[in-house]
Amino acid sequence: MARLLSAAFCGLVFLSAAGEGEAEEPSLGEKMKKFFSTPTPTPSHRRHKRKQSSSTPSPTPSASPKKKKKKTKDKSLPTPSPSSTASPLPTPEESPSPSASPSPTPTPEAKVTALSPDEIENFEENPEPVRKLLEEALALTKRNLDYTYGSADPENGGMDCSGFIYYVLSQNGIDDVPRSASEQYVWVRKAGNFRAVLSRDIESFELDELKPGDLLFWTGTYAVERDPPVTHTMIYVGKEKDSGKPVMVGASDGRTYEGEKQFGVSVFDFKTARAKGASSSGKQPRFVGYAKIPGLGEEKEER
Repeated sequence: MARLLSAAFCGLVFLSAAGEGEAEEPSLGEKMKKFFSTPTPTPSHRRHKRKQSSSTPSPTPSASPKKKKKKTKDKSLPTPSPSSTASPLPTPEESPSPSASPSPTPTPEAKVTALSPDEIENFEENPEPVRKLLEEALALTKRNLDYTYGSADPENGGMDCSGFIYYVLSQNGIDDVPRSASEQYVWVRKAGNFRAVLSRDIESFELDELKPGDLLFWTGTYAVERDPPVTHTMIYVGKEKDSGKPVMVGASDGRTYEGEKQFGVSVFDFKTARAKGASSSGKQPRFVGYAKIPGLGEEKEER
């Protein structure tokens, strides 16, 4: 500091000497006062300014993008329209609407008729194995079973004609019953029990040997290729007490009882005459004969 004051004093002396003869200048005291009144930046003042600038926080690079990202995200979210919320797209679990996929033609509902053994003429005069067989068969007519092609078990909700025969005979101790109507026809033919019927008269002598519990056979009821071409079978029950009409029991998808079509396991009118119209196969169904059930009521030989 002393050095600065000395240098300043010498400079003023030099200026005073050099400026003689010129216009009057301020006095030395005034110049000294002016010199010291002018502030000179000091290192401490510069450090204070740096401290001030660093103490003021400026937005960090990460803060600004974060705000922009948030605003961009909010703007990109679509606002659901009322139409989209009112009718959402169907999920895979939903069934297609009827307009998108037409429903198949409904099958006929089961319309069946049941009879009890006490409604059959002279039922108690039948041999015990025959009574048991017919009781089993007539009991199935009270279960409201459909006609179910390919089924031989009432637990499936229904059975077809040969499946009904297979089930009832198996339940009565006959364990070698074939499954199809054609095979059942061959089975009784080989046993020598079959009686052919050519007449279409229900009073024909060809039916004199027909007994309750016998199997009945038809051709032409379905469009299937079989050899022999037997396509339908049922069990003869006997005659009703009230009407005296012969009836049979089994499974069918259109045979009649008292003029009304039945669809399922039921009793039916037994007729030998040709039907007025062709069957669904386009062929004319024809009754071909009957047979006693092989092994029914017979004791099995011990081996």
